[in-house]
Amino acid sequence: MATVPPSRAMVAQETTSPTAVIYCEANFGSQDGKTANGLVRHSERYRILSVIDSHHVGQDAGLFLDDQPNGIPIVRDLTAAIHLQFPKPDYLIFGMAPLSGMLNSKERRVLLDAMEQGISIVNGLHEFLNDDLEFVAEAAANDVEIIDVRRPPDKKDLHMFSGRIDTVTCPRIAVLGTDSAVGKRTTATILTKALNDYGVHAVMVSTGQTGLIQGVRYGVALDAIPCQFCSGEMESAVVEAFTGEHPDVIIIEGQGALSHPAYLSSTFILRGAKPNGVILQHAPARHYLGDFPQIPTPSPAREITLLETFSDASVIGLTINHENMDDREVSFAIKEFERDLNIPVTDALTRPTSRLIDMVIGAFPELIRIPAALTT
Repeated sequence: MATVPPSRAMVAQETTSPTAVIYCEANFGSQDGKTANGLVRHSERYRILSVIDSHHVGQDAGLFLDDQPNGIPIVRDLTAAIHLQFPKPDYLIFGMAPLSGMLNSKERRVLLDAMEQGISIVNGLHEFLNDDLEFVAEAAANDVEIIDVRRPPDKKDLHMFSGRIDTVTCPRIAVLGTDSAVGKRTTATILTKALNDYGVHAVMVSTGQTGLIQGVRYGVALDAIPCQFCSGEMESAVVEAFTGEHPDVIIIEGQGALSHPAYLSSTFILRGAKPNGVILQHAPARHYLGDFPQIPTPSPAREITLLETFSDASVIGLTINHENMDDREVSFAIKEFERDLNIPVTDALTRPTSRLIDMVIGAFPELIRIPAALTT
């Protein structure tokens, strides 16, 4: 759960969380490796032991991603991952999100080998392994489980949009983007923690498989839900977070982009969650969409116009994904976008989180917290 203080979360993870290795062969640090990337940066549900990627063997996963070592090694294969840890890991997490959403033959073999070793599987793909007779038989033979994170509830249990979202009285901020795999979940996670550290009770609602694997309590794998129910499931997740936590603010992870021709989940977030504000995530050095290199990435100005035309929400700030940029280029981009867009701009990973707090407080001043020392 996103609101657990860091110290308690770390203690709980060390003492009670199941252990896991992440399979991310040839994709760690890339767009298709976003599930692994996210879990290395933040995981409350599993204690991550290692990442499997033979292209980066021997490196520290945190150092490789963010220039900050975290003690999670990158190993060559499943055998190396098992030998590194005794007793063996509880789970193997499939850490990639390919465009197809399906396993290839090599990946399939790795997961079956893990099950033969008595390791359970966490699968975030659109391919449900509990429907595969070979995987079901392997799970039964080795007394392990398969968790298909994206499997939706039965249709009888899905929600239609009802209007209950209007009973949610706290601000709702959606972190949307100009592309898929652009850092929306990472920024939403950092923002949620920063607000809680500041004293604002913030709850995050996840809309994708990675956030759910990380341990976010409220959410739905939106791209696995039949379209008719997407707005209702989005509404239901936000209402559940509000009634269950009574937060000061709800942070909603975005999916895809409103302008994206293939990933249109943002439409359901804007309609179902009815955010009061939007933070837009953008990668200035990404000139074409990640999975569609023939389509130019939209400018933030264009995406903001589209968002504010389509919904009642105002874009309250821009956050930068610094891929393929050095620090000087990030600073220049921040100044340039602030001048051109007239909204606050920052990079959630490389700049102080106080800038995110200022972005939110500037839009929702009712969230200002007076330090206890000034009230006594």
